[in-house]
Amino acid sequence: MNKNTLVGTILIVAIMIWWFSSNAANNEAARAAEMARKAAADSAAVAAEQAPAGTLTLPGTVDAKAAPVLGLPAGVAVAVDSAKADSAAVSADSAAAPAPVIEARTVVVETEKFIMTLTNKGAKVQSVIVKALPDSTGAFPELIKDTTLGALDLKLDAADLSEVLFDAGNVPAKIDVASDTTVQFVFKDANGNQVIRSYGFTKSGAAVRQSNKFVGFRANGYELSWKGGMRETEEIPQGKSFGGASYYFSEVVYNNGDGVEREMISDAQTFDDGKLSWVGLRRKYVAMTVQYDMPTGASFDVKHMKDMENDKDPGTYKLTVKNELRGDSLAYNFMILPLQWDELEALDQGYEKIIVTGSKWFIGSSVWFVWICKMLLKLLNLFYSIIPNYGIAIILVTFIVRGVTTPFTVKQMRSTSAMSKLKPQLDEINVKYRSDPQKKQAAIMELYQKNGVNPLASCTGGCLPMIIQMPVFMGLFFVLGRAVELRGMPAFLWITDLSRSDVVFSGFSIPFLMPAGLALLPWIMVITTYFQTKVTMSGNGAMDPAQAKMMTWMMPAMMFLFSAVMPSGLVLYWIVSNIWSIVQYKLIRGNMNNGKDSKTVKGKKVQDAEIVK
Repeated sequence: MNKNTLVGTILIVAIMIWWFSSNAANNEAARAAEMARKAAADSAAVAAEQAPAGTLTLPGTVDAKAAPVLGLPAGVAVAVDSAKADSAAVSADSAAAPAPVIEARTVVVETEKFIMTLTNKGAKVQSVIVKALPDSTGAFPELIKDTTLGALDLKLDAADLSEVLFDAGNVPAKIDVASDTTVQFVFKDANGNQVIRSYGFTKSGAAVRQSNKFVGFRANGYELSWKGGMRETEEIPQGKSFGGASYYFSEVVYNNGDGVEREMISDAQTFDDGKLSWVGLRRKYVAMTVQYDMPTGASFDVKHMKDMENDKDPGTYKLTVKNELRGDSLAYNFMILPLQWDELEALDQGYEKIIVTGSKWFIGSSVWFVWICKMLLKLLNLFYSIIPNYGIAIILVTFIVRGVTTPFTVKQMRSTSAMSKLKPQLDEINVKYRSDPQKKQAAIMELYQKNGVNPLASCTGGCLPMIIQMPVFMGLFFVLGRAVELRGMPAFLWITDLSRSDVVFSGFSIPFLMPAGLALLPWIMVITTYFQTKVTMSGNGAMDPAQAKMMTWMMPAMMFLFSAVMPSGLVLYWIVSNIWSIVQYKLIRGNMNNGKDSKTVKGKKVQDAEIVK
């Protein structure tokens, strides 16, 4: 073998050895890379399997086993191994097929009852416009006080979804509901867990069915937050007045199994007693509630929100409902409720009691007082269906109420008249037996028996008409000031809205009394109250003249303070009642005094006894 052949053979062997070594190294590197990839996949699977129940990976969440990956949709994270080469490989693979980025958007849903705006930021309610309460220009009012905060934020354990962008899919921006419609929002986290929030609408229903489905994980508890509060639909007078703003309401309302309650909170409070059927907020003519399918052990927190624009506005509340979570779903009805009695009563949830009262102010008032208010409103609506004028309906209801109490009033007047005719003889007995109370009492009872006078009848007859009238008056106060049926309803002449004060001249106002302008009905109220009190006091011979005179002036002054800011429908009722009392006392007193000179009691002539001083 020559020299050239030997060198060539050595080079060929060297090249073959180098090629085999390089190929083996490449195969080893490939095997190492494959093993690293499998280790990363196994690590991610273990992390997903071992993730604690109820834990969602929210946007911006980073831990030792998970990190956000660029190019993925907002809110999605992937668990990766710490090896740099594999991390780069995963990033490269993800970048090859980027998912679409979710952008903030809203969906407007319109039914026959309301217009609701949903936002995919938290998949919550942003706005509610109710169609039952148009203002003077015909525009419908917004019910959410702060639409940036909205209502129905959801928190699952420590995962607050209020700022998370949900995927709304291909839902259109505007939906007119002609049949049952559902709007769905989906959030998916790093581990593939999903929260699906759905809103179900009907064409003419007051309820929005809000359903939450949890896929791939379980939560131990939830918080449902209504942070935006509730706006008053009516214009609240801003001038200073004696209780003018008290005719506008902002309350937390709920049914805890013991009855319907209304609460006004000045700071913050937690309610956790009873089984909660529904809870929500109300203003003067409308309420919104979260209504469960069956009573639940949920508690709720309330925090007052002051209105900074109008210090006469009672403000609104932030409401948070909390409870344990069993199962993989949560569902309830979000109710939009104009306070119209018949529609509320038809829901069979006690919502009509929001209009009138809770159950604490008097024994059994949640039953008998609600019944009185219901009958009064039905009477008003009955008369309105015959004569379409609620002013006339109020007058007719007044006649019925006073007609029922007239027999008791007549009995009281006759008893009081008989007592006053016996006053001289009573004075004589008081003087004669002033040192012997037992003989004095026996002599007085003998005098009553001889003349057929029952002293208890005077007291009972005088109290009973008032006992009957006061619940009715209170019922009318609630009904006329709170029922939607009377909102914006005119009566006659200058009375254009029976639910508000009858301002006839807004260019002139009386501070504290008539801040919105000059009203006419309160002055008529003062005049009729003066004459009614004067006639009543003059017929009560047992009352001291000085006391009677004081009452004659005190009652009109007191009623003026109240009536100056009362709904004009209530003032109208009181004026008609005063006129009835004046005519009634004049007629009855005239009949009783036809034989004034003879002063007879049960056919016997009563002589004025000489008073011994």
